[in-house]
Amino acid sequence: MKRKTVMTSNIIAIAAALSGCGGVSESPNQASTGADLVVNNATIYTVNNASPLAQSMAIKNGKIIYVGDNESVNEFIGDNTEIKDLAGNLVLPGLHDVHIHPLESASEATHFTLPEYAYINEYQAVIENASIQHSDAKWLIGYGHNIDGLLELTQSPRAAIDQVVNDRPVIIMEQTSHSMWVNSKALSIANITQQSRDPIGGVFGRDESDVLNGILYDNAGNLVMDLAMQSQGDEATENYFGFLEYTQPELLKHGVTSISDARVYWQRGQLDTWLKLANDDALKMRVSLGLWAYPEASDESQLAKLKSLYQASQDSLLKVDQVKVYMDGILVNTTAALKAPYEYSWLALDGDKGLNYFTQARLAKYIEVLEPIGFDFNIHGIGDRGIHEALNAIEAGSKGIGRHRITHLEVVDSLDLPRFKELSVIADAQVAGEFTEPHHWPEMTPLLGHQRSDRLVPIASLVEQGAMLTLSSDWNVSTLNPFVGIAHAVSRAPEAISIEQAIEAYTINAAYAMRQEDRVGSLVAGKEADFIVLDRNILTLDAAQIKQTRVLQSYVQGEVVFTAK
Repeated sequence: MKRKTVMTSNIIAIAAALSGCGGVSESPNQASTGADLVVNNATIYTVNNASPLAQSMAIKNGKIIYVGDNESVNEFIGDNTEIKDLAGNLVLPGLHDVHIHPLESASEATHFTLPEYAYINEYQAVIENASIQHSDAKWLIGYGHNIDGLLELTQSPRAAIDQVVNDRPVIIMEQTSHSMWVNSKALSIANITQQSRDPIGGVFGRDESDVLNGILYDNAGNLVMDLAMQSQGDEATENYFGFLEYTQPELLKHGVTSISDARVYWQRGQLDTWLKLANDDALKMRVSLGLWAYPEASDESQLAKLKSLYQASQDSLLKVDQVKVYMDGILVNTTAALKAPYEYSWLALDGDKGLNYFTQARLAKYIEVLEPIGFDFNIHGIGDRGIHEALNAIEAGSKGIGRHRITHLEVVDSLDLPRFKELSVIADAQVAGEFTEPHHWPEMTPLLGHQRSDRLVPIASLVEQGAMLTLSSDWNVSTLNPFVGIAHAVSRAPEAISIEQAIEAYTINAAYAMRQEDRVGSLVAGKEADFIVLDRNILTLDAAQIKQTRVLQSYVQGEVVFTAK
């Protein structure tokens, strides 16, 4: 079959690299039956250091059988081969998001959304209207406010809700999910009284007179939200259809073909939802689950249960092979674990150094027990003490066979930077959120002081010290669009990385974190054909242009799972 070779300006540069090289194929005899699909006249960035650029790729039975130049791909074309001329468009491996909340973020289990900042009467109007609209809801569940705006109200946050809804419980999740705002009825149902002691990893907020103010920090809020969600009775249905009808199509639309759910509340039935999606053959992407390690649970019973839930069949798109552990809270709550006290804190915690969900010794124990089963740990660490203790726990508990990662990494002690490489710990960061940009760093100065608020999320420093870096979204804290993350990663000087490093963080490095780098993450013969086609060559563009990138098609195992309209 004679084909026209298109040499656009995008691929002229790779022609020289490919001259004299027919590419790499899995088998020279594939032409006898022909490939199912050939993409040619493309700019293929393979994320394979041995041969980073190519023009054509042949796929058969969901696997890549050839990557190379336009001419040599001819031998893989048979009578039934579909040929897709990409006219120079950029092809990348399918992108990975190894820290995302795909069930929670799309679920419609919440009844209303508050603005980030508002006056008391504006908040109350939204809450009262939601109460009228959802008069049958056992719990009224909301989302969206910002903690510092709430704390600046001129009256008790609890009283502000009580004035408009006092006959049933109300709970409102703050944007980061690290605090909840509740009314008196919710406190009563949860058996939280003036005499209640703070739970592990959480704080019951109080006013200056030591009276409960209706703000539940970190795990204190999680415990009450569990009650609220369980009362709804339809969380599983909302989660199932939220993922199926919104989240999965939206991820594939943005070129994300593999994800790690970073917090599966298995006691709330979220694992059952994932298993149903897999059993219904509804998954069109690869998914690894991070089972939540409940801070208040008995270690003996929880470890036994987690062991029983492990599954990692290579034949399934769904794997239950990660554990999610929080070491600390977050900076804006002043619950992130710091080595030195906060300059100013919202809470009167001992030493003003934040809090721990898991201690160093307890995390080390979990790693020691669960790593041999096959579990990798996804460890939330934001403050320098939390990160330091997580590294110590891995050093103490791991036998070196785990692929553990610490995620968020907002304040990192320079002395701990080289330890990521030394301990083979993956550094997972999120930079898609506007709040992570350098011009927002000074906003943390009142809490942290100048030195600690500088160079937040130090991705360049981590890479310079040899750490394996992955980039992820933490959606819906940040956008799930990976091209926003890539754009920020290459432009956030002095903590910027190269475009090649950013792409690796979203592809081969993330595939390694999900234990699938032998199958996907780069475009080489023998791997499965997860790849995406873009409308522009991000290798040559500035950050503003990268942000505008559109995905034209996404493929998983050689099958089209998204096509732009």
